[in-house]
Amino acid sequence: MPMRAAWYNGAGGTEVIELREVPLPTPGPHEIRVRVLAAGLNRADLLQRLGHYPAPPGWPSQIPGLEYAGTVELRGPGASRWQTGDRVMGLVGGGAQAEALVVREDEAMPIPRALSYTDAAAIPEAFLTAWDALVHRARISSGDRVLIHAVGSGVGTAAVQLARFLGARTVGTSRTAAKLDRLMALGLDEAIDASLGSFTAQLSGPVHAVIDCLGGPALKENLTALLPRGRLVLIGTLLGGRGEVDIGLVLRQRLEIIGTVMRSRGQAERATLVREFIQEVLPAFAISPAGTDATLRPVVDTVLPMTELARAHQLMEGNATFGKVVLTWT
Repeated sequence: MPMRAAWYNGAGGTEVIELREVPLPTPGPHEIRVRVLAAGLNRADLLQRLGHYPAPPGWPSQIPGLEYAGTVELRGPGASRWQTGDRVMGLVGGGAQAEALVVREDEAMPIPRALSYTDAAAIPEAFLTAWDALVHRARISSGDRVLIHAVGSGVGTAAVQLARFLGARTVGTSRTAAKLDRLMALGLDEAIDASLGSFTAQLSGPVHAVIDCLGGPALKENLTALLPRGRLVLIGTLLGGRGEVDIGLVLRQRLEIIGTVMRSRGQAERATLVREFIQEVLPAFAISPAGTDATLRPVVDTVLPMTELARAHQLMEGNATFGKVVLTWT
């Protein structure tokens, strides 16, 4: 039985994107098949389309997509954690931009009751990446100051909220003043307009940690922005993969440079992070019985049908979006 899926028929521009019919996957032991109703778009999808970021072994090489939201429609042998019809979301190594996908049952997360499928599809990649970067890599504590680059991105908007959730104070950079204004409403404490030049020149004081998706060109300034024993967490290379390091500064200040990505992690590591996220973070997405706003919420900029996937790529490449771009099947 076939299903529809986004497909890259080569490496290149948006002209390589197409929708085609592919076989419907069958879940194996302790796996579930999810009927995907919404899927998030990420920079990794754009890089994969360009031929720069292939899917890790075991995941579809030509069907993109790292995060999904949908319903459980079939359980494999021994799968007992979920019931048919349960609303779930999750992070995968690829293949989420299809009408269905198979995942390990212990890597799926329940969708909070108050959230739609499009909201849910905006959570896994951004919030799991930000949580891991802040808690496990940067080791943020209450009262710390953390600098977040490209703060208007999906990960950036998640990191601001999670840092506040952890009791930390946030500084965010963006080249768009309007995005910074919107971030203040999410709890950003200090805004830096990167279009005005050096971000360290605008920084009110050093920080305990930097969450950086810019890469090489920002490396030197990132290190000078840190307090002694500060942590620089590298999660992307938007501006390039090479930079200059003052090793003497790293030694004198006892700084840490930490690299991390989610996509290449093994099943056991992903399952552990998911279990922690469900316990520690997911309840904060729930709206209270009194009707007050949730502590955490996904930020969705644009929702498009999967038939407009090329347009979604163009929107993200234009850097005008605030938060996430989500695709739906209709």
